[in-house]
Amino acid sequence: MPDHDDTDPAGPDASRARTAPDPVEEYAAAVLDLARRIPSGRAMTYGLIAEIVGERLGRGGPRQVGNVMAGSGDRYAHLVPEGAAVVGPVQDNHPVPWWRVVNAAGSPPARHLTAALDALRAEGCPLTRDGRRVDLRRAVWFPDED
Repeated sequence: MPDHDDTDPAGPDASRARTAPDPVEEYAAAVLDLARRIPSGRAMTYGLIAEIVGERLGRGGPRQVGNVMAGSGDRYAHLVPEGAAVVGPVQDNHPVPWWRVVNAAGSPPARHLTAALDALRAEGCPLTRDGRRVDLRRAVWFPDED
């Protein structure tokens, strides 16, 4: 017989509720984990990330992925493993390669267009003829490819 009482005075589900992951942070962690796996010279769309994460967690969409990516350097930085580094020729102060995540047309975030395109070019990512978007037919990456 145990010499201590394992019951929680708040009820049998109270301790489980305290340890359950926050759904917003769980989603953000899954998005950031997938974005960190995109290889140098490749890209994914917000929608593709949302679809893959949604299959596992049953929620989220491209806008939610965009919100997570926008907060990857501050709001969700604690969800990225300590000491994480971007793999590839581009040196960045973010542990998540945000420039590898683009919209459905292959465009990087408008606010960071020049920096993203510079990073994509440096990695050898296929771009469209005008050099303003990722050529998704050649550059898109699916996780089952690794």
